[in-house]
Amino acid sequence: MAILVVGGHSRNIGKTSVVASLIARLQQYHWTALKITQYGHGFCTANGEPCDCQTDDHTLAVSEERSRTSGTDTARFLASGAERSIWVRTRQGMLAEAMPRIRKELALAENAILESNSILQFLKPDLYLTVLDAGTADFKDSARLFLDRADAVLIRATGRGLIPQWKGISPRLVEDKPQFVIAPPDYMSDDVVSFVEQRLVKDDSVV
Repeated sequence: MAILVVGGHSRNIGKTSVVASLIARLQQYHWTALKITQYGHGFCTANGEPCDCQTDDHTLAVSEERSRTSGTDTARFLASGAERSIWVRTRQGMLAEAMPRIRKELALAENAILESNSILQFLKPDLYLTVLDAGTADFKDSARLFLDRADAVLIRATGRGLIPQWKGISPRLVEDKPQFVIAPPDYMSDDVVSFVEQRLVKDDSVV
């Protein structure tokens, strides 16, 4: 079994598109896809909508996507060819409570691809790809924490400038790592697919 994690430093920079494209291009791995979302203060994890609920019974929610056309990120994973697609939602800082369920889902998977940075606190994947956009200033703490663990960097080509806008982030953390340019609409390239395949086949248990 192979575990592939795709993370990134901010929202809306193409992480979900990268996951969907890898699923579509590498369908022989029969992926189980997991999207992990952590909500901040004032968000109920039962349905993802803002509320004032702060009770313990809404600190974790796990749901399996059944539709390929619902418009959700997990539906995109199914539409791309994932065998199963699961959305895990936890309150910020409480991902540890979801790990027993996540590990159960991983145990059922032939191979797994996860969209998350924070999951790296609890498991060591076979491959970790991070998506970076020099034109987006926001840099999540989770992405900052695990940036040096990235096996490769996927650089989003947006035309918004090549000089990183990130404060307190040294480009030296990634300068020696393999780097690939990705662009809309699929945020994927043959070079990225080849890199992933080469890395995953090192595990004899992988298809």
